[in-house]
Amino acid sequence: MNMHKQHQLVKKEKKINSEGPVMNTRAITPRATDYSQWYLDVIAAAELSCNSPVRGCMVIKPNGYAIWENIQRVLNGMFREKNVQNAYFPLFIPISFLEREAEHVAGFAKECAVVTHHRLQLENGKLVPASPLEEPLIIRPTSETIMYSTFADWIKSHRDLPLLINQWANIVRWEMRTRPFLRTTEFLWQEGHTAHATNDEASDFTLQMLEVYRRFVEDYLAIPVICGKKSESEKFAGAVFTTCIEAMMQDGKALQAGTSHLLGQNFAKAFNVKFLNSAGAEEFVHQTSWGLSTRIIGALVMVHADDKGMVIPPKIASVKVAILPVWNNADSKQSVMTKAEELARNLNDAGIETVIDRQEGRLGPKSFEWEKKGVPVRIEIGPRDLANDTAVVVRRDTGEKAHKNFAEIAPFVNGLLDEIQKNLFTRAKKYRDERTFSVDSWEEFQRVLEENGGFITAHWCGSADCETQISEKTKATIRCLPFGQPKEEGQCVFCGKKSESRVIFAKAY
Repeated sequence: MNMHKQHQLVKKEKKINSEGPVMNTRAITPRATDYSQWYLDVIAAAELSCNSPVRGCMVIKPNGYAIWENIQRVLNGMFREKNVQNAYFPLFIPISFLEREAEHVAGFAKECAVVTHHRLQLENGKLVPASPLEEPLIIRPTSETIMYSTFADWIKSHRDLPLLINQWANIVRWEMRTRPFLRTTEFLWQEGHTAHATNDEASDFTLQMLEVYRRFVEDYLAIPVICGKKSESEKFAGAVFTTCIEAMMQDGKALQAGTSHLLGQNFAKAFNVKFLNSAGAEEFVHQTSWGLSTRIIGALVMVHADDKGMVIPPKIASVKVAILPVWNNADSKQSVMTKAEELARNLNDAGIETVIDRQEGRLGPKSFEWEKKGVPVRIEIGPRDLANDTAVVVRRDTGEKAHKNFAEIAPFVNGLLDEIQKNLFTRAKKYRDERTFSVDSWEEFQRVLEENGGFITAHWCGSADCETQISEKTKATIRCLPFGQPKEEGQCVFCGKKSESRVIFAKAY
């Protein structure tokens, strides 16, 4: 789905006070009617992003960027627990750097954006490139090469290890077919890069960081994932092995939510990253890299949103509660707003991020707007509620309403947010489990994939040729070789050769 379609997504807007929503009259296409359009409609209605003048790129709007900021905040805390430090490295990479690691450059060559000139000059009323660079520069598709040339200067002794570095950055990979958050020419991510004295230390840290991602995505984003290892064909270019977390979207397709790679000494040898060990001998370091990008926001939409709009898990929501006051006249407005402001103070003081919708108008349109934005809890207050010393508390995930006295609202909402967080995870896991199928024959594989989609667990002999043919015939790929999978003798679902365990196949984004 081309991002240019987003030009038409917002038909009419009415600007309001910064604490209230932006009125958007476009209806959301039901998932069952057109899943791809539903996805775009939810993003537009929730005001997560909009189209950019640059083809294939997007503007991340405040609502979307607030989610990304919370992702950064939580992950930075988790990274610090692992003694990882943040740094920043250049956007431009000399082309010769990519040439030093042949497998790596082959994996990214088709996606690279290349800078060949600097300075512009005016010719016949048009700006044209003027001065060719002595060496072309690549706009980073990933940062291994530029970072490891620096690591070679930083690391001299075993006392400098382990070196644990992360950077938050933008990445450019030239995409022909783009979709907001899921696949764009420019995107945001974090990329961790570490250097260790031994292979065992590096391998262990690779798995530690995958566990960080699993814990973050499940505990904060309420998205259940499967942890495992990528096949040789699917691993990161230049890695010894790649591990991943895989999630299921509501259309049954898989989305790779995060990866962690053991790089071994491949890059260390290419960039001469060495250290003197405790015996005084020189060795190459052992390295890892790991990353999670803004495509995780696309996963949030595809896992939790519904036909009414976005649904944001409370732990990652920048606004947890929206108070919706309504009134009949000037006198009732003053009394209702006074109570709304008092309630907002109480909730914010309790650590529950709360805003007041100060917009004039009826309750229905107000509720509709906040529902589309996915705020976890709405609190409705009108003159009648005020007379009863109560307010109506509405949870976004189920739509259930509860009438609560003002004195009990703060503790009630605090518990309700925990319930919503747990329910979103439970609901997503139930959906994934119901759409995970174990098959034993090629005929059954094709039928189940066609009729049901979802995850298919099946035996695979380990042959790259079988893997390729399965993908070519069905568009399903091996998502991972799950960790903790019990040994089970069987026959490859495609060729019939011996297999000792099952892998997960799925169509994927």
